[in-house]
Amino acid sequence: MKPTRMKNWTRRDLVKLSGLVGLAGLAGCAGTTEDGGSDGSSDGGSDGDGSGDGGSGGGSDDGGSEETEPETESESGGSESGPYTIGMVDSLTGSLSAFGERNQRGKDLALQAVNEIGIDGRELAITVEDDESQPQGGVSAAQKLVNQDEVPFLIGAVGSGVSLAIYESVIQGTDVVQLSQNSTGLSLSDFPGLLRMSPTGRTQSTALSNIISDDGYDSVALTYVNNDYGQSLADAFVDAFEGEVVYNNPHDQEQQSYSSVVSEMNNADADAWLFITYQAEFATMVNEAYSSGYEAQFYGADSVSGDNVLENVPEGSIDGMKIVVPSAPVEEENYQQFAAEFEDAYGEAPTSWSAYAYDCVVNAALAIQAADEFTGAALQETVREVSRPEGEQVTSFEAASQILADGGGPSDVDYQGVSGPIDFNEDGDPVGFLQIQTVQDHEYVGTGFIES
Repeated sequence: MKPTRMKNWTRRDLVKLSGLVGLAGLAGCAGTTEDGGSDGSSDGGSDGDGSGDGGSGGGSDDGGSEETEPETESESGGSESGPYTIGMVDSLTGSLSAFGERNQRGKDLALQAVNEIGIDGRELAITVEDDESQPQGGVSAAQKLVNQDEVPFLIGAVGSGVSLAIYESVIQGTDVVQLSQNSTGLSLSDFPGLLRMSPTGRTQSTALSNIISDDGYDSVALTYVNNDYGQSLADAFVDAFEGEVVYNNPHDQEQQSYSSVVSEMNNADADAWLFITYQAEFATMVNEAYSSGYEAQFYGADSVSGDNVLENVPEGSIDGMKIVVPSAPVEEENYQQFAAEFEDAYGEAPTSWSAYAYDCVVNAALAIQAADEFTGAALQETVREVSRPEGEQVTSFEAASQILADGGGPSDVDYQGVSGPIDFNEDGDPVGFLQIQTVQDHEYVGTGFIES
Protein backbone atom coordinates (compact mmCIF):
# COMPACT_ATOMS: atom_id res chain seq x y z
CA MET A 1 0.00 0.00 0.00
CA LYS A 2 1.67 3.20 -1.13
CA PRO A 3 1.71 6.08 1.37
CA THR A 4 -0.25 8.88 -0.25
CA ARG A 5 0.41 11.92 1.88
CA MET A 6 3.35 13.16 3.89
CA LYS A 7 3.48 16.33 5.90
CA ASN A 8 6.55 18.14 7.22
CA TRP A 9 5.90 19.35 10.73
CA THR A 10 6.46 22.86 11.99
CA ARG A 11 7.83 23.52 15.49
CA ARG A 12 4.26 24.24 16.64
CA ASP A 13 3.15 20.86 15.30
CA LEU A 14 6.03 19.12 17.04
CA VAL A 15 5.10 20.68 20.35
CA LYS A 16 1.61 19.22 20.01
CA LEU A 17 3.11 15.88 19.08
CA SER A 18 5.72 15.69 21.80
CA GLY A 19 3.56 13.84 24.29
CA LEU A 20 2.60 11.18 21.75
CA VAL A 21 6.01 10.75 20.17
CA GLY A 22 7.90 9.49 23.17
CA LEU A 23 5.24 7.01 24.09
CA ALA A 24 4.05 5.38 20.92
CA GLY A 25 6.49 2.49 20.56
CA LEU A 26 4.54 -0.63 19.77
CA ALA A 27 2.85 -3.53 20.26
CA GLY A 28 3.84 -3.12 16.86
CA CYS A 29 2.40 -4.49 18.87
CA ALA A 30 1.98 -6.77 16.64
CA GLY A 31 2.58 -10.20 17.53
CA THR A 32 3.61 -12.57 20.16
CA THR A 33 5.01 -15.98 19.60
CA GLU A 34 4.46 -19.37 21.11
CA ASP A 35 7.35 -18.79 23.51
CA GLY A 36 5.92 -15.63 24.95
CA GLY A 37 7.62 -13.01 22.81
CA SER A 38 6.04 -9.82 21.64
CA ASP A 39 6.27 -7.13 19.03
CA GLY A 40 7.31 -4.68 21.67
CA SER A 41 8.01 -4.92 25.35
CA SER A 42 6.92 -1.43 26.25
CA ASP A 43 5.17 1.44 24.58
CA GLY A 44 7.28 4.07 26.11
CA GLY A 45 7.66 3.02 29.69
CA SER A 46 4.97 3.23 32.31
CA ASP A 47 5.04 4.88 35.68
CA GLY A 48 2.04 2.99 36.97
CA ASP A 49 1.49 -0.49 38.25
CA GLY A 50 -0.09 -1.93 35.13
CA SER A 51 -3.60 -0.94 36.11
CA GLY A 52 -6.11 1.60 34.93
CA ASP A 53 -7.58 3.72 37.69
CA GLY A 54 -10.16 5.74 35.84
CA GLY A 55 -13.41 5.25 34.01
CA SER A 56 -16.37 3.18 34.99
CA GLY A 57 -18.44 0.18 34.08
CA GLY A 58 -16.04 -2.73 34.19
CA GLY A 59 -12.33 -1.90 34.13
CA SER A 60 -9.69 -4.25 35.44
CA ASP A 61 -7.70 -2.59 38.19
CA ASP A 62 -5.65 -5.43 39.63
CA GLY A 63 -4.40 -7.41 36.65
CA GLY A 64 -7.17 -9.97 36.99
CA SER A 65 -10.59 -10.23 35.47
CA GLU A 66 -13.77 -8.43 36.29
CA GLU A 67 -17.12 -10.13 36.22
CA THR A 68 -20.52 -8.55 35.88
CA GLU A 69 -23.36 -10.74 37.06
CA PRO A 70 -26.48 -10.29 34.96
CA GLU A 71 -29.72 -9.68 36.82
CA THR A 72 -31.94 -11.57 34.41
CA GLU A 73 -30.74 -13.66 31.50
CA SER A 74 -32.31 -12.91 28.14
CA GLU A 75 -32.43 -14.97 24.99
CA SER A 76 -29.89 -12.65 23.42
CA GLY A 77 -27.20 -13.64 25.93
CA GLY A 78 -27.15 -10.36 27.86
CA SER A 79 -29.45 -9.20 30.62
CA GLU A 80 -32.80 -7.47 30.44
CA SER A 81 -32.01 -4.72 32.92
CA GLY A 82 -28.31 -4.95 33.73
CA PRO A 83 -25.40 -3.82 31.57
CA TYR A 84 -24.53 -5.13 28.16
CA THR A 85 -21.42 -7.17 28.92
CA ILE A 86 -18.69 -7.81 26.37
CA GLY A 87 -15.23 -9.34 26.78
CA MET A 88 -11.67 -8.09 26.41
CA VAL A 89 -8.47 -10.10 26.20
CA ASP A 90 -5.53 -7.88 27.09
CA SER A 91 -1.87 -8.21 28.07
CA LEU A 92 -2.08 -7.36 31.76
CA THR A 93 1.12 -9.29 32.50
CA GLY A 94 4.05 -10.49 30.44
CA SER A 95 6.18 -8.79 27.84
CA LEU A 96 3.35 -6.66 26.44
CA SER A 97 1.98 -5.52 29.78
CA ALA A 98 2.96 -1.87 29.21
CA PHE A 99 0.61 -1.85 26.23
CA GLY A 100 -2.03 -3.61 28.28
CA GLU A 101 -1.84 -0.87 30.87
CA ARG A 102 -2.36 1.82 28.24
CA ASN A 103 -5.18 -0.20 26.69
CA GLN A 104 -6.95 -0.42 30.03
CA ARG A 105 -6.70 3.32 30.52
CA GLY A 106 -8.09 4.02 27.05
CA LYS A 107 -10.81 1.44 27.64
CA ASP A 108 -11.80 3.01 30.95
CA LEU A 109 -12.08 6.50 29.44
CA ALA A 110 -14.28 5.11 26.67
CA LEU A 111 -16.50 3.28 29.16
CA GLN A 112 -16.93 6.53 31.05
CA ALA A 113 -17.94 8.35 27.85
CA VAL A 114 -20.36 5.58 26.84
CA ASN A 115 -21.96 5.16 30.25
CA GLU A 116 -22.52 8.88 30.72
CA ILE A 117 -24.94 8.55 27.79
CA GLY A 118 -26.00 4.93 28.06
CA ILE A 119 -27.09 2.43 25.43
CA ASP A 120 -30.88 2.49 25.30
CA GLY A 121 -30.95 3.15 29.02
CA ARG A 122 -28.37 0.52 29.93
CA GLU A 123 -24.67 0.65 30.61
CA LEU A 124 -21.79 -1.17 28.93
CA ALA A 125 -19.54 -3.43 31.02
CA ILE A 126 -16.37 -5.22 29.97
CA THR A 127 -15.04 -8.42 31.48
CA VAL A 128 -11.26 -8.34 31.11
CA GLU A 129 -9.07 -11.45 31.00
CA ASP A 130 -5.27 -11.56 30.92
CA ASP A 131 -3.53 -13.33 28.03
CA GLU A 132 -0.13 -13.09 29.78
CA SER A 133 1.23 -11.85 26.43
CA GLN A 134 1.18 -15.38 25.03
CA PRO A 135 -1.02 -17.16 22.46
CA GLN A 136 -2.03 -20.00 24.80
CA GLY A 137 -2.91 -17.50 27.50
CA GLY A 138 -5.04 -15.66 24.96
CA VAL A 139 -6.84 -18.82 23.93
CA SER A 140 -7.60 -19.73 27.54
CA ALA A 141 -8.86 -16.21 28.26
CA ALA A 142 -11.04 -16.17 25.15
CA GLN A 143 -12.46 -19.62 25.89
CA LYS A 144 -13.53 -18.42 29.31
CA LEU A 145 -15.16 -15.28 27.90
CA VAL A 146 -16.87 -16.93 24.93
CA ASN A 147 -17.76 -20.37 26.28
CA GLN A 148 -18.50 -19.57 29.93
CA ASP A 149 -19.46 -15.90 29.96
CA GLU A 150 -21.07 -16.14 26.50
CA VAL A 151 -20.01 -12.67 25.39
CA PRO A 152 -21.07 -11.88 21.81
CA PHE A 153 -18.31 -9.30 21.29
CA LEU A 154 -14.62 -9.77 22.13
CA ILE A 155 -11.96 -7.05 22.07
CA GLY A 156 -8.55 -8.68 21.74
CA ALA A 157 -5.69 -8.88 21.57
CA VAL A 158 -2.41 -6.95 21.67
CA GLY A 159 0.03 -9.37 20.03
CA SER A 160 -0.74 -10.56 16.52
CA GLY A 161 0.12 -14.14 17.43
CA VAL A 162 -2.33 -13.93 20.31
CA SER A 163 -5.10 -12.45 18.17
CA LEU A 164 -4.65 -15.11 15.51
CA ALA A 165 -4.59 -17.93 18.05
CA ILE A 166 -7.81 -16.65 19.59
CA TYR A 167 -9.53 -16.35 16.23
CA GLU A 168 -8.48 -19.75 14.91
CA SER A 169 -9.07 -21.64 18.17
CA VAL A 170 -12.11 -19.89 19.64
CA ILE A 171 -13.85 -17.40 17.34
CA GLN A 172 -13.74 -18.91 13.87
CA GLY A 173 -16.97 -20.71 13.08
CA THR A 174 -18.98 -18.76 15.66
CA ASP A 175 -20.95 -15.53 15.41
CA VAL A 176 -18.82 -13.78 18.03
CA VAL A 177 -17.25 -10.52 16.86
CA GLN A 178 -13.49 -10.21 17.46
CA LEU A 179 -11.87 -6.78 17.23
CA SER A 180 -8.15 -6.55 18.00
CA GLN A 181 -7.04 -3.38 19.73
CA ASN A 182 -3.34 -3.40 18.81
CA SER A 183 -2.27 -6.18 16.41
CA THR A 184 -0.46 -5.04 13.25
CA GLY A 185 0.87 -8.34 11.84
CA LEU A 186 0.19 -8.81 8.14
CA SER A 187 -1.33 -12.27 8.59
CA LEU A 188 -4.47 -10.86 10.20
CA SER A 189 -5.52 -9.58 6.77
CA ASP A 190 -5.89 -13.21 5.68
CA PHE A 191 -8.82 -13.58 8.09
CA PRO A 192 -11.53 -11.06 7.11
CA GLY A 193 -13.64 -12.07 10.09
CA LEU A 194 -10.91 -10.85 12.43
CA LEU A 195 -11.20 -7.08 12.67
CA ARG A 196 -8.52 -4.78 14.03
CA MET A 197 -8.40 -1.14 15.03
CA SER A 198 -4.66 -0.60 14.40
CA PRO A 199 -3.35 -0.50 10.82
CA THR A 200 -1.58 -3.39 9.14
CA GLY A 201 2.20 -3.45 9.33
CA ARG A 202 2.37 -3.49 5.53
CA THR A 203 2.00 0.29 5.60
CA GLN A 204 5.07 0.49 7.86
CA SER A 205 7.18 -1.67 5.57
CA THR A 206 6.25 0.34 2.50
CA ALA A 207 6.90 3.62 4.30
CA LEU A 208 10.31 2.40 5.52
CA SER A 209 11.22 1.36 2.00
CA ASN A 210 10.35 4.80 0.66
CA ILE A 211 12.14 6.65 3.46
CA ILE A 212 15.36 4.65 3.09
CA SER A 213 15.34 5.16 -0.68
CA ASP A 214 14.58 8.87 -0.31
CA ASP A 215 17.52 9.16 2.09
CA GLY A 216 19.79 7.95 -0.71
CA TYR A 217 20.52 4.38 0.38
CA ASP A 218 20.36 1.59 -2.16
CA SER A 219 21.56 -1.28 0.04
CA VAL A 220 20.21 -2.44 3.39
CA ALA A 221 21.17 -4.94 6.06
CA LEU A 222 17.96 -6.28 7.60
CA THR A 223 17.41 -8.38 10.71
CA TYR A 224 14.00 -9.38 12.01
CA VAL A 225 12.60 -11.26 14.99
CA ASN A 226 11.93 -14.87 14.14
CA ASN A 227 8.13 -14.98 14.28
CA ASP A 228 5.15 -14.13 12.11
CA TYR A 229 5.34 -10.43 12.90
CA GLY A 230 9.01 -10.09 12.04
CA GLN A 231 8.87 -12.36 9.00
CA SER A 232 5.78 -10.71 7.50
CA LEU A 233 7.05 -7.14 7.89
CA ALA A 234 10.49 -8.14 6.58
CA ASP A 235 8.98 -9.85 3.53
CA ALA A 236 6.83 -6.82 2.83
CA PHE A 237 9.85 -4.54 3.05
CA VAL A 238 11.88 -6.70 0.66
CA ASP A 239 8.98 -6.68 -1.81
CA ALA A 240 8.72 -2.89 -1.65
CA PHE A 241 12.41 -1.90 -1.56
CA GLU A 242 13.86 -1.10 -4.98
CA GLY A 243 17.45 -1.39 -3.80
CA GLU A 244 19.41 -4.43 -2.65
CA VAL A 245 18.89 -6.20 0.66
CA VAL A 246 22.43 -7.49 1.22
CA TYR A 247 21.72 -9.08 4.59
CA ASN A 248 18.33 -10.55 5.46
CA ASN A 249 18.29 -12.89 8.45
CA PRO A 250 16.11 -13.59 11.48
CA HIS A 251 17.14 -13.70 15.12
CA ASP A 252 15.57 -15.40 18.12
CA GLN A 253 14.07 -13.54 21.05
CA GLU A 254 15.45 -13.08 24.52
CA GLN A 255 19.07 -13.92 23.72
CA GLN A 256 21.80 -12.60 25.99
CA SER A 257 23.94 -11.58 23.04
CA TYR A 258 23.41 -10.66 19.40
CA SER A 259 27.07 -10.01 18.63
CA SER A 260 27.03 -12.42 15.68
CA VAL A 261 24.02 -10.63 14.18
CA VAL A 262 25.54 -7.15 14.34
CA SER A 263 28.90 -8.49 13.15
CA GLU A 264 27.27 -10.06 10.10
CA MET A 265 25.31 -6.87 9.41
CA ASN A 266 28.54 -4.89 9.57
CA ASN A 267 30.34 -7.32 7.26
CA ALA A 268 27.51 -6.99 4.73
CA ASP A 269 28.86 -3.49 4.04
CA ALA A 270 25.47 -1.78 3.88
CA ASP A 271 25.25 1.82 5.02
CA ALA A 272 21.64 1.41 6.20
CA TRP A 273 20.57 -1.11 8.86
CA LEU A 274 16.91 -1.97 9.41
CA PHE A 275 15.67 -3.57 12.64
CA ILE A 276 12.29 -5.29 12.89
CA THR A 277 12.47 -6.59 16.42
CA TYR A 278 11.55 -5.76 20.00
CA GLN A 279 12.91 -3.19 22.37
CA ALA A 280 14.97 -5.47 24.61
CA GLU A 281 16.55 -7.27 21.66
CA PHE A 282 17.23 -4.01 19.85
CA ALA A 283 18.85 -2.42 22.91
CA THR A 284 21.23 -5.39 23.18
CA MET A 285 22.13 -5.06 19.50
CA VAL A 286 22.78 -1.33 19.85
CA ASN A 287 25.07 -1.84 22.82
CA GLU A 288 27.06 -4.51 21.01
CA ALA A 289 27.33 -2.49 17.80
CA TYR A 290 28.38 0.57 19.79
CA SER A 291 31.04 -1.28 21.78
CA SER A 292 32.41 -2.78 18.56
CA GLY A 293 32.64 0.61 16.88
CA TYR A 294 30.21 -0.26 14.09
CA GLU A 295 28.57 2.70 12.39
CA ALA A 296 25.51 2.76 10.13
CA GLN A 297 22.30 4.68 9.58
CA PHE A 298 19.65 2.92 11.68
CA TYR A 299 15.99 2.45 10.75
CA GLY A 300 13.31 0.57 12.62
CA ALA A 301 9.75 -0.68 12.76
CA ASP A 302 7.49 0.60 15.53
CA SER A 303 8.39 -2.20 17.92
CA VAL A 304 11.90 -0.83 18.53
CA SER A 305 10.63 2.54 19.75
CA GLY A 306 10.24 3.24 23.44
CA ASP A 307 11.74 4.61 26.63
CA ASN A 308 13.07 1.14 27.44
CA VAL A 309 15.47 1.53 24.53
CA LEU A 310 16.57 5.07 25.41
CA GLU A 311 17.18 4.04 29.02
CA ASN A 312 19.35 1.07 28.08
CA VAL A 313 21.60 2.29 25.27
CA PRO A 314 24.48 4.81 25.40
CA GLU A 315 23.59 8.48 25.04
CA GLY A 316 23.73 9.44 21.38
CA SER A 317 24.19 5.86 20.14
CA ILE A 318 21.03 5.91 18.04
CA ASP A 319 20.81 9.62 17.22
CA GLY A 320 19.60 10.07 13.66
CA MET A 321 17.68 6.79 13.66
CA LYS A 322 14.32 6.90 11.86
CA ILE A 323 11.35 4.79 12.96
CA VAL A 324 7.85 4.44 11.56
CA VAL A 325 5.07 3.99 14.12
CA PRO A 326 1.27 3.93 13.97
CA SER A 327 -0.18 7.27 14.96
CA ALA A 328 -3.43 8.93 15.83
CA PRO A 329 -4.43 12.09 13.89
CA VAL A 330 -3.12 14.39 16.59
CA GLU A 331 -4.32 17.60 14.93
CA GLU A 332 -7.99 16.60 15.13
CA GLU A 333 -10.16 18.12 17.85
CA ASN A 334 -11.54 14.82 19.11
CA TYR A 335 -8.05 13.41 19.57
CA GLN A 336 -6.91 16.53 21.41
CA GLN A 337 -9.89 16.29 23.74
CA PHE A 338 -9.13 12.60 24.34
CA ALA A 339 -5.48 13.43 25.03
CA ALA A 340 -6.44 16.17 27.51
CA GLU A 341 -8.80 13.82 29.37
CA PHE A 342 -6.13 11.12 29.42
CA GLU A 343 -3.51 13.49 30.82
CA ASP A 344 -5.93 14.79 33.44
CA ALA A 345 -6.70 11.23 34.54
CA TYR A 346 -3.24 9.70 34.40
CA GLY A 347 -0.71 12.53 34.40
CA GLU A 348 0.84 11.56 31.07
CA ALA A 349 0.09 11.72 27.38
CA PRO A 350 -1.70 8.80 25.72
CA THR A 351 -0.18 6.61 23.05
CA SER A 352 -1.85 5.65 19.80
CA TRP A 353 -2.46 2.25 21.41
CA SER A 354 -4.60 3.86 24.09
CA ALA A 355 -6.56 5.55 21.32
CA TYR A 356 -7.12 2.24 19.52
CA ALA A 357 -8.48 0.65 22.70
CA TYR A 358 -10.76 3.64 23.24
CA ASP A 359 -12.19 3.30 19.75
CA CYS A 360 -12.70 -0.46 20.14
CA VAL A 361 -15.01 0.23 23.07
CA VAL A 362 -16.94 3.01 21.32
CA ASN A 363 -17.29 0.93 18.16
CA ALA A 364 -18.63 -1.98 20.23
CA ALA A 365 -21.11 0.29 22.02
CA LEU A 366 -22.42 1.73 18.75
CA ALA A 367 -22.71 -1.74 17.20
CA ILE A 368 -24.76 -2.84 20.21
CA GLN A 369 -27.07 0.18 20.03
CA ALA A 370 -27.56 -0.25 16.29
CA ALA A 371 -28.25 -4.02 16.45
CA ASP A 372 -31.71 -5.54 16.68
CA GLU A 373 -30.59 -7.79 19.52
CA PHE A 374 -27.55 -8.41 21.67
CA THR A 375 -26.20 -11.44 19.82
CA GLY A 376 -23.06 -12.10 17.84
CA ALA A 377 -25.06 -12.58 14.65
CA ALA A 378 -26.74 -9.19 15.04
CA LEU A 379 -23.49 -7.44 15.95
CA GLN A 380 -21.79 -8.91 12.89
CA GLU A 381 -24.32 -6.91 10.86
CA THR A 382 -23.59 -3.58 12.54
CA VAL A 383 -19.95 -3.56 13.71
CA ARG A 384 -18.55 -2.46 10.35
CA GLU A 385 -21.42 -0.19 9.37
CA VAL A 386 -21.22 2.33 12.22
CA SER A 387 -17.90 3.71 10.97
CA ARG A 388 -18.38 3.66 7.21
CA PRO A 389 -18.04 6.91 5.20
CA GLU A 390 -21.57 6.66 3.82
CA GLY A 391 -22.99 7.86 7.14
CA GLU A 392 -22.94 11.22 8.87
CA GLN A 393 -19.50 12.00 10.24
CA VAL A 394 -19.44 12.25 14.02
CA THR A 395 -16.52 12.30 16.42
CA SER A 396 -18.01 11.15 19.70
CA PHE A 397 -20.15 8.35 21.07
CA GLU A 398 -22.72 10.91 22.19
CA ALA A 399 -23.23 12.31 18.68
CA ALA A 400 -23.31 8.87 17.07
CA SER A 401 -25.67 7.52 19.70
CA GLN A 402 -28.05 10.42 19.12
CA ILE A 403 -28.35 9.56 15.42
CA LEU A 404 -29.32 6.01 16.34
CA ALA A 405 -31.68 7.19 19.09
CA ASP A 406 -33.42 9.44 16.56
CA GLY A 407 -34.24 6.47 14.39
CA GLY A 408 -31.11 6.24 12.25
CA GLY A 409 -29.64 2.91 11.26
CA PRO A 410 -26.01 1.77 11.43
CA SER A 411 -25.30 2.99 7.90
CA ASP A 412 -26.40 6.48 8.93
CA VAL A 413 -23.40 6.78 11.29
CA ASP A 414 -19.77 7.36 10.35
CA TYR A 415 -17.91 7.37 13.66
CA GLN A 416 -14.56 9.09 13.27
CA GLY A 417 -12.46 7.70 16.09
CA VAL A 418 -9.89 9.40 18.27
CA SER A 419 -7.43 7.12 16.44
CA GLY A 420 -8.70 8.40 13.09
CA PRO A 421 -11.22 7.24 10.50
CA ILE A 422 -11.90 3.52 10.90
CA ASP A 423 -13.77 2.32 7.80
CA PHE A 424 -12.85 -1.38 7.92
CA ASN A 425 -12.00 -2.74 4.49
CA GLU A 426 -12.89 -6.20 3.17
CA ASP A 427 -9.93 -7.69 5.08
CA GLY A 428 -11.04 -6.18 8.39
CA ASP A 429 -8.28 -3.54 8.32
CA PRO A 430 -8.85 0.15 9.11
CA VAL A 431 -7.50 3.29 7.48
CA GLY A 432 -3.91 3.74 8.67
CA PHE A 433 -2.04 6.76 9.98
CA LEU A 434 1.72 6.60 10.52
CA GLN A 435 4.24 8.91 12.12
CA ILE A 436 7.93 9.17 11.35
CA GLN A 437 10.08 9.49 14.46
CA THR A 438 13.69 10.64 14.35
CA VAL A 439 15.96 10.24 17.37
CA GLN A 440 17.43 13.64 18.19
CA ASP A 441 19.53 14.29 21.29
CA HIS A 442 18.47 10.88 22.61
CA GLU A 443 14.76 11.69 22.29
CA TYR A 444 12.06 10.69 19.82
CA VAL A 445 10.88 13.62 17.72
CA GLY A 446 8.01 13.49 15.24
CA THR A 447 9.34 14.55 11.83
CA GLY A 448 6.64 13.42 9.45
CA PHE A 449 3.14 12.06 9.06
CA ILE A 450 1.82 9.55 6.54
CA GLU A 451 -1.74 8.59 5.70
CA SER A 452 -2.16 5.36 3.79
